Amino acid sequence: MGPEWIIVGIIAVVVLFGAKKLPEMARSVGRAQGEFKKGLKEGATEDAAPSADPHAAPQPETKPETTES
Repeated sequence: MGPEWIIVGIIAVVVLFGAKKLPEMARSVGRAQGEFKKGLKEGATEDAAPSADPHAAPQPETKPETTES
C-alpha cells in the first residue's frame, strides 16, 4: 500500500459524499475527537480523586440527639 491508495481513497470519498459535505464532516469528526479527549480527561480526574466505594450502601443521615431537661 503506497501513496497511490491514499489518493484513490481521497477521490472515492469526494465522489461519494461530494465536495460540499467534506468540510462539514471534518468539523463533526473534530468535535467528536475533542469530546472524546475531554471525556478521557474527566475520567482520569475522577479515577485519581479519592471517592467512596460506589457499591457501598449509602449511610443514613443521623440527627443530633437533644437532651430534654
